[in-house]
Amino acid sequence: MAPPPPPSAPPGPYAPPLPPPAYAPPTPPGTPAPPAPAPDALRALSAGILNLTGLGLGYVLLKQWLLAALCWAATAVLLFLALPAEVDGVPGAVLIGFVAFLLLAVADGARRALRTHRSWPLRTPLVFGIGLVLLAVPAGGVIAYDAARDEAVEEMLLDRLDKADKIVTAADGSDFDAAEDDYRSALAIYRDLGDDHPGSKAAQRVPDSLTAYYKSVAAPYDKREYCDALEPLQYLRTLPGSLGKDRLGTLATWPDDRLATSLYECGNQGLGTNTAAGGNEFGELLRTFPDSDQAGKVEPAIRDAISSRSSDLKGSEPCKATEELRGIGSTAKALPDSAGDGLSGDAASAVESGTYACGVDEFKDGKFKEAAKTLNDFAGTYKSNGKRDRARDIAIAAEIAESRPAAGRSLPPAKSPGGAKLTYVVENGGPGPLEVLYTGPTTGTLKLSACSGCKTYTSRAQGKKACLAGKGYPNRTLHLPPGNYHFLYKRDASSVGGVRNNTEGSKVQPGYRYTDCSYVVTGGGLGDLDGLDGLDGLDSLDGLDGPT
Repeated sequence: MAPPPPPSAPPGPYAPPLPPPAYAPPTPPGTPAPPAPAPDALRALSAGILNLTGLGLGYVLLKQWLLAALCWAATAVLLFLALPAEVDGVPGAVLIGFVAFLLLAVADGARRALRTHRSWPLRTPLVFGIGLVLLAVPAGGVIAYDAARDEAVEEMLLDRLDKADKIVTAADGSDFDAAEDDYRSALAIYRDLGDDHPGSKAAQRVPDSLTAYYKSVAAPYDKREYCDALEPLQYLRTLPGSLGKDRLGTLATWPDDRLATSLYECGNQGLGTNTAAGGNEFGELLRTFPDSDQAGKVEPAIRDAISSRSSDLKGSEPCKATEELRGIGSTAKALPDSAGDGLSGDAASAVESGTYACGVDEFKDGKFKEAAKTLNDFAGTYKSNGKRDRARDIAIAAEIAESRPAAGRSLPPAKSPGGAKLTYVVENGGPGPLEVLYTGPTTGTLKLSACSGCKTYTSRAQGKKACLAGKGYPNRTLHLPPGNYHFLYKRDASSVGGVRNNTEGSKVQPGYRYTDCSYVVTGGGLGDLDGLDGLDGLDSLDGLDGPT
């Protein structure tokens, strides 16, 4: 028989029955605790890698928010110092400090992950993979920063190149001596760009800048200012030694032909202007570019110059032509390897003719002092020249004319006139030797020895009286054609002291014998000679002996 049903529950709200209490048997005393989970190396490595990104994500997974914030702050400071990218980059001390901080964060994150078994939102292998992917962030940042820094370096180098180009532009057209330091400073920039940054954009533009540099330095050549172009072109020829021929390319020989042309043109322009002009330039041309076309023009240029100046000796300025011929001769003589030996001989021959022509021209122009010196030098230098005696006669007339201009109204006759000659006796009635120069129908000079017993006089009257007394003074006899003569008396000042030369004129007429007695008057009383002490008082006693 079945059991009776349980009594129904009284009506009311439903409540589920409570579960039976859990039962745990008591742990017997002395039983050991269960072992801790084993350390998870992948979990520690993942935390370290996440911290290595510099974002502190390892600390985020470990819920170490303060340490994560410290990582964020360190990264922010690094970005603040690094951006924008500069040429010098981040200071080395900052980088070392940041890397050391990251390593500490890596080690600390790994250590904490080993000791903490709190579960992560993601499985450990997935976290490790994400960490590896996130390492691309700092790596990409480093690459991007290096690229930005490289660009900054390029900009800096381009700025330096632009600075050098502006220096060259500013110096263009300036005198080379004044601009040389600027040119050298610009060149130093070009050289440094090529040496220290050969692969840079600036270095790739250096060849074009050097081309402009060469043209700027050599600007006087393009203006045909050949003498001014010499120094800058010579400077450019030294650059292959400092920059290297490989770097310069065709620029290494670019100045050569221009320098050869400048040496020739400058030498030709200065040829004959003075004793040095042209010599150095032609000589340097023959030594530096002996096989050049310009060197082949030197000998014809000098020969043409000699011919041209020789023709000028017959013109209105023979002295200028003679001086230029001297300069041409010096130029020819200075040429290397005896290249100008024949030319210098031709020039010397032309100078010989020119010296005589110059002295005659100076006489005609009233430059009597210069004429006397020129012609005396001619006579002393060219002793075998057929015009030597003529030059000495003109020099005598010029010396007389310097004190007595009437003697220089015309050149002395080339030949003494024929016919009867008159006797003209010159006596030295004063102390010291006496030289007498004369010009007129004939020209010449004579010297009288000192009068040992003669003295100076205090008046003309005393001097004349002594001469009339005829004391046997030293004398010379001239045989002169009749005519007007001019005399210059030159007494040795060392034997008398303070004696001045004196001149006078005399007309020599047929039928007379003339005696000219010279004496010295001191103490004044010389009339038109202003009474100066020690002047040579000279008196010509015409017809002293009466007609013959």
